[in-house]
Amino acid sequence: MRLGVFKNLVAASVWGPYVHLVRMIFIGMLALSFSRLALLIWMYDRVEPTQLLGEILVQGIRADFILMCLLAAVPVLASLFLAYPPLKRGWFRFTYIWSLIALISLTFLELSTPSFLMQYDIRPNRLYIEYLKYPKEVFLTLWHGFRVPLLLGISLTILSSFLFRRLLKKPNDEYRLWTFKYHILAWPLVVFVIFAGVRSTTQHRPANPALFAITADAMVNSLVINSGYSVLYAIYSLKHESRSTEVYGKLSEPEMLEQTRNWPWLKQYSYLDPNFPTLHWQSAQIERSKPLNIVIVLQESLGATFVQSLGGAPVTPNLERLKSEGIWFNNLYSTGTRSVRGIEAVVAGFMPTPAQSVVKLSNSQQGFATLGSILQQQGYYTQFIYGGEAHFDNMRSFFTGNGISDVVDISKIIEPAFVGSWGASDEDLFNTAHQQLSQLHQSGKPFFSLIFTSTNHEPFEFPDGRIDLYEQPKQTAYNAVKYADWAMGKFFEKAKTSEYWNDTVFLVVADHDNRVYGRNLIPVEKFHIPGLILGGVVKPDTIEPVASQIDLAPTLLSLAGVSACHPMDGRDFIADPTSPGRALLQFDNLFALMRENELIILRPNDKAISATYDRKSQHLSLSNKPVSELSRINALAHVQLPSYLYRERKYPDIAKCERSNQ
Repeated sequence: MRLGVFKNLVAASVWGPYVHLVRMIFIGMLALSFSRLALLIWMYDRVEPTQLLGEILVQGIRADFILMCLLAAVPVLASLFLAYPPLKRGWFRFTYIWSLIALISLTFLELSTPSFLMQYDIRPNRLYIEYLKYPKEVFLTLWHGFRVPLLLGISLTILSSFLFRRLLKKPNDEYRLWTFKYHILAWPLVVFVIFAGVRSTTQHRPANPALFAITADAMVNSLVINSGYSVLYAIYSLKHESRSTEVYGKLSEPEMLEQTRNWPWLKQYSYLDPNFPTLHWQSAQIERSKPLNIVIVLQESLGATFVQSLGGAPVTPNLERLKSEGIWFNNLYSTGTRSVRGIEAVVAGFMPTPAQSVVKLSNSQQGFATLGSILQQQGYYTQFIYGGEAHFDNMRSFFTGNGISDVVDISKIIEPAFVGSWGASDEDLFNTAHQQLSQLHQSGKPFFSLIFTSTNHEPFEFPDGRIDLYEQPKQTAYNAVKYADWAMGKFFEKAKTSEYWNDTVFLVVADHDNRVYGRNLIPVEKFHIPGLILGGVVKPDTIEPVASQIDLAPTLLSLAGVSACHPMDGRDFIADPTSPGRALLQFDNLFALMRENELIILRPNDKAISATYDRKSQHLSLSNKPVSELSRINALAHVQLPSYLYRERKYPDIAKCERSNQ
């Protein structure tokens, strides 16, 4: 369409005070459709099997119109008061600037989408917003790992802004052809059109991203909408985080508690206080004259993808060697796809929700149960060791407010051999950890230490000359994992000859996999992670039932000989190593309760669906049969419980537990 024809179509003489907004909608719809078409061509190998290309394109136009109506809503509502003849020039200037900023913003989001898709296998969402809080780390990651896409995206955004300026160019004095009386009469109709466009349906609930989930592939579903809509909906959802699980439905408190109690390993617990429904006494299954130290090595992005015996690549030889010396989890699953989600599960034993991790939420910054607070009350010295800056993802605040007395981050790592975008290298981290643990052991006081690695994170920086590269070029996830495994192997070589080895139980576990993607509605295979408990007194064993990250803290307490009162509802695998297991998976706005290979998947404002997961083929088969009401309620209870415990502040630390028991 020639520029002149376009401007005639959306001339001020036709659209009056709304000319800039109408032009914005036309331009935006064209730009978003072009972007979607390009993404569909790029991802055609994922799109083609759905056999829904036509519906994806049609529904995409619908989603684009929703976004453009949202962007036009504020000026349209204000036009009743601002589009008054004496304010004509100011009104045109306002709508021109508003439209220009809106188009530039949505263009930048669309241009950043391919890089986000490659990393997270989904369009920009709440993660996009959360990372904006850490501009330094994000910029360094983009600069070192995505420099070409970053520069190209900025350049294309700037070029697009010049084109938008021409297309939005303020009209001549044609507003006189519109009388104010005509505007007053037309305003209700314009508001109705915008409102109907935003709502996009006559159903009880307005349109939301779940309405566009028309395939069994979550990534393809995200292509149906646009990145602006995805990000705006994520911002809107943040307002409702305390009750975020209500998008799946709602249960009464008694029904919720009844459904979440129906597990064999929970029947052994004695619940102490009805005001704190998960608070119970856990008796250690192994009695020790002196409780063992507990050290958790939380490996960044170390999914089953990188463990050959779990079906992955052969880049973790040290982990594979060590697994024969300890308790190995064959079917362990992360609760989510972010480090903070892994932290809340491993360190706090807390179940996932659609909201942010409790590591970042306000009600959990003090008095919230973690291994740190539980062990601190047992006389342990508690510590967090990290190669980067501990404030990232609010970790320092969460840990220091909940039982961690000492934080060792990059500022305390002496003369690191290598520092990358995310901090000191893993070998520097483990060297520091070994020094710290040796000093703590000499004090004679039991200790808890959380060691969090960072090398396996974009842009995968590590020192030269340490490993034989698995592939070229150097800075890839597989090479970074091989280096991280090498550094961990060196650490355990030192640990085995140390004085603290026989007095310590170690857990090596991933926070999540590196990239969560796949054709499945929920990529279950990318939640599969390694887990290994070892130490001088640990006898080799293999845990076969499905396990969740929330089961690790109770298991560690039992193995270390620590009997304690706490609210963690995870499973103690020392007490019950054989009964069928379960895992809880939160993927974007989907939640799944997994019992061995059967899953119940909850979707926002939509019906639950059941599925079967084949571990060998890594295929998730969705069932066409309706989910039984009992199964739906059971899954709903497990995602509603953590939201309830957080909102009502019913996940108390050990001090409150002791007071309630008096």
